[in-house]
Formats: sequence, C-alpha cells, structure tokens
Amino acid sequence: MCVTKNLSRGVMLAAVILVTPALSHDNVSQATKAGKDEGEVRWLAGDHHIHSRFSTGWDSKTTPPTPIVGEDALYPIPMNAVMARRFGLDWMVATDHGGPNHSKVSHDHSYPELLESRKAVPDLVQFFGMELNTPGADHSSIIIPAGPDEADRLASFELRFDAKEVFPLDPARNEESKMLEALKAADAQVPKPIVIAHHPSRSANALGQYGLTTPRELRRWNDTAPEVAIGMEGAPGHQAAGQMKERFAPSVYAGYFGKVRPRGAYGNYPTMGGFDQMTAQLGGFWDSMLGEGRRWWITATSDSHVHWTDGGADFWPGEYSKTYVRASKTHDAILASIRAGRVFVTTGDLVTSVDFTAQAAGNKNLAETGGTLKVPQGQVVKIALKITDPSSSNANGDTPRLARVDLIRGKVTGRGNNFDANSNPTTSVAARFTADSWQQRGDSITIMFNISDLNGNEYIRVRGTNTSDLEPPVDADGENAWGDLWFYTNPIFLEAVGKTKQ
Repeated sequence: MCVTKNLSRGVMLAAVILVTPALSHDNVSQATKAGKDEGEVRWLAGDHHIHSRFSTGWDSKTTPPTPIVGEDALYPIPMNAVMARRFGLDWMVATDHGGPNHSKVSHDHSYPELLESRKAVPDLVQFFGMELNTPGADHSSIIIPAGPDEADRLASFELRFDAKEVFPLDPARNEESKMLEALKAADAQVPKPIVIAHHPSRSANALGQYGLTTPRELRRWNDTAPEVAIGMEGAPGHQAAGQMKERFAPSVYAGYFGKVRPRGAYGNYPTMGGFDQMTAQLGGFWDSMLGEGRRWWITATSDSHVHWTDGGADFWPGEYSKTYVRASKTHDAILASIRAGRVFVTTGDLVTSVDFTAQAAGNKNLAETGGTLKVPQGQVVKIALKITDPSSSNANGDTPRLARVDLIRGKVTGRGNNFDANSNPTTSVAARFTADSWQQRGDSITIMFNISDLNGNEYIRVRGTNTSDLEPPVDADGENAWGDLWFYTNPIFLEAVGKTKQ
C-alpha cells in the first residue's frame, strides 16, 4: 500500500518522527509493567481517545483512495505519549480511525510506532485500539487487551466491521445489525476488549433529539455484550476552540476557523458544562440507564487531532480532560477497573482524586465507585467522600477551587420495554455541599452523609464544580473551557435486601 505523507503542518514533528521498526512484541510485557509502583492501587489518569498521524486523510484521485499521513491528525504516537506524560497521564490508548484499507495502515504503521512509543515512554501504559467508524452510529473506541496478538486482533476487527473499511462503500456495513455482529465477535474474544461510545450527542439536533447515536442503540449494544459495550464519553474532546479565540487576534482566529466554534465541535446542540447532554442532564439518559441497573460508565477524553496552537481545536492528552481509574499500573488492571466502573472524570484538574464509598452502619463491608453494596432495608447507609482539590496550578496556569459537590440519588426499578427511554424521574440532588458544610485540611476535603430512608434499590453518584451553576449550563460558542469545570464519579449501587429486624 502506498502511504502518501503530508507533514507540512507542525514544525515540531521532525524531532519526534521515528523510523518504523520491524514488527516486534518484545516490549509489550515491558510496558505492562511500566512504573516502579506497578503493584500500588491508586488513581491513574488516562485518555482512551487519542489520534496520531495515522488517522489519515485520503487522496480520492486514486482507486482505491490513498491514505495521506498527517492529514486528519498531525502527531506521531510517541509525541502524543510524551505530551500525555507531561500533563500527568499514567495510561493512554492510541485510537486512529480511517477509511478504505485502513486496517493495513493500522497494522503496518500505527502498531510499529506504538511499540516504539512504549520503548520511548516506558512509564506510560499504552494500549492499542482504534476509533471505529461505528456501523449505524457515531464513532466509538475499541480498546484491545495488551498481548502478542493485539495488532492482529485489531486489524481483523477493523477489516470485518469498520463502516468505511471497504471501497467502494458498502451500505450494509453501516447498519446497526453490523455493529451488533461486531459486539458479539468482540464478546467472544479472550480476553475481551472494551467498546466506549464517542461524543454520543454530537449530531443531536436538540435536547433529547438524538442523531447518529440513540438510546435504543446503546441499550442494544449493552444487551448484546455487557462486558464489552460498557459506556460512553461523558465529556467529549475538541474543547479548545475558545482558548484559541481568546489568545489570538480575531483575524488569526478567523484564518484558522472562519467562524466561532462550539465546545466539543457540537454544532447542533451544545455541550452542557463541557459534558454531553446524555451525561449532563440530571435525570436524563445516563440516569435512565443507571435506573435500569445497567453498569453503564462515563469517561472524558481529549479526542486529540491537532493542538489549538497548531491550528486545531484540541488540547493535548491530559491537558484539560482526565479519566481517572483506580487500579495498579498494569495493562490488565487498568482495563479491568475501566470495565468495573472504578472511574471518575474531571476537567481542568479541578480535582485529582475522589475516594467515594458507601457502607451500611454496623457492617464492615463497603462499596467504592462502580461497586454494589447490599443493605438491609431500613439500615442507615454511610456515604464518605475524600476529595483532593489541588493547590497547584493546572495547565492553564489557574488554581481552580472546588465550589460545590452534589450527591445525586436515583431509584433502580429494573429494565422496561422502552428502549428509547431518555429520563429517570426519580433522580434528584439529595444534598449539596460547600466549604461551609465540608471539612478541609490542606488540599483534602472530607464529606460525610447518611442515607436513612433507603426502601428499595438505588444508585448514588457525585459531581462537583468550580462554578455557582446549580445545573450544568448550555455552553456558548467560543466559550473558554477553563472557566467552567466539573467532575463526575461513576455510581455506587445500593441493593436493599431483607428487612430490618425489629
């Protein structure tokens, strides 16, 4: 395959582009053991949606079209890795996307460069994956478990299921049934990969009026492969347009963009506090999934293609958004914790750790983020939060302060017949906490709350912000993302059992 190179943008590239090595798996195990603290379970920051120069453009003058390296996304994988470490990430996933015959580009070019990146940045746990042109929906990540067959597994999956892999395009490859077939194939693999829906409401026309990705589709994905299709981007990437607008003269900004751009590239209906409406709307789609008892998790990513200083709308991996996973620093442990929902997300380094637990009074057992706690009906549930609000500056030179934390409750009523459900009317903010109602020592904030009225199955989740907004507002075009920061935890499920003894 001829791969046309177009690397005129980005003067830094020459220093980091590496010669493609002979294919080798020697450093897979080395990267799996990255870091001296590999056995320590802690919060590890990461990003599962990062593009390299092998998210190619296409020369349509040839048949089939010829991939053009550096056309759609700009940077080599090692450069993404270096910048990820610079901005505090412990793990990342290389997720290129493409078109005709891109599976060969990924196998023969992306993967060897990933192997070199693992050698160059050994203290960053690096996964091989891709952004799937999802049949019948918008994009999604597939994260391949590390191992000697990771390149072949991904190439086979892309070849069989990516909607744009064949030329000419085959409409049958862009049907929901093809995605369900793909998920069944992924579910049969050992070990299983993970699939996470990207920017699910980017094509929505209004609040609750979805586009390429719908609640019905996401439910069917989760039903088909509940250990594979596990969640969605809560906070999408492409959030730096406002940063560029404020730092550059209007004429320069217009030269790059031609018009004001929204956060997340959500051109029809905006993000809300930087988060997708499926996550941000209280009692909305995410809460409807949790109310069905689905283990459906959220993440936050950069979707890095081209940094805003190079004319794009992106931050570097970890510069603005982080997905924190509680795990030891190995490939297997990180993937297992993502699958289990031991995850919280934050923007702008508003917080750097959120220890969130639930415990029945008088019982030693407790559940953490993503877990389930069995509670005798009528028993008091003790909720504990220990949050790190760092006094150090973030990548924008700011020191944002946490203004409020919300504890959110919703009932778990089980699965119904309405696959289009987009709300959970039982969801509400159970308590709001500010500096007047929490304990703080240095960077550490402690919040305690008792639930004494549990009379059925519920879930609880937590969010916080540096703003005074009671709910995440609709974001304005050209908004600077650094002033509007939020964190969200994944939920803890409370399962009421038996009756309290009288």
